[in-house]
Amino acid sequence: MLSKNQIKLINNLKTKRYRSKHKLFIAEGVKVIKEFLKSDYELEALYTTVDIFSVDAKKYFLIDESELKKVSCLTTPQIALALFEIPTDEFENEENEGNNSGLKLVLDGVRDPGNLGTIIRLCDWFDVNELVCSSDTVDCYNPKVVQATMGSLARVSIRYQDLETFFKKNTLPVYGAFMDGKPIYTTEVSQDAVIVMGNEAQGISKETSFYVQERISIPQFGDPAVESLNVATASSILLNEFKRLSFIEK
Repeated sequence: MLSKNQIKLINNLKTKRYRSKHKLFIAEGVKVIKEFLKSDYELEALYTTVDIFSVDAKKYFLIDESELKKVSCLTTPQIALALFEIPTDEFENEENEGNNSGLKLVLDGVRDPGNLGTIIRLCDWFDVNELVCSSDTVDCYNPKVVQATMGSLARVSIRYQDLETFFKKNTLPVYGAFMDGKPIYTTEVSQDAVIVMGNEAQGISKETSFYVQERISIPQFGDPAVESLNVATASSILLNEFKRLSFIEK
């Protein structure tokens, strides 16, 4: 049975303030939880209505559906909810410079949890070395983001930091997505590169655009009434094109 303190803690973790305070985040659903259990993330507690997990008994709690509904972030709870530790030494350390090789994706002010979750899944699919997020990008441990990643968060390297600091240390060519950029299909791109994606409404900020060396775009073939692509969709197309070219070169 869930205690009042457990219910309070879990519900508090739905906000960034308390996730930062307790260094914990919520993961829901069997698939998502199992992905984290296979990773280096440390389990704090696991609450489930069905006894299907093999974890430390001290961290394992069998509860009923009514209890799960009290703490779930989902309209329809998915059997299990777990709390994992946030590895702050890796994910929030601005001094971690990463490697200046491979393909990196930079997000400049992406605010929608669903978009970030999908982009993290894309990074997992396309083997992006690192995802760098501006400080005003939505928290990757937001429950909606974690759910949207479907477990990919357990495998993708994510770093939040001031983008000016990042670009001053970066030695890779920088491509930025702009509506008026050169079509990606006619652009010669490097396989070791940085791709910058901007805010859903405003695009790449003026401050960040200063560091973009090549402005690229996705050509529009349909009705001009469609003003722009969703940032996650655009990221998918651009990552696919960068990886397609590297595949051809092999």
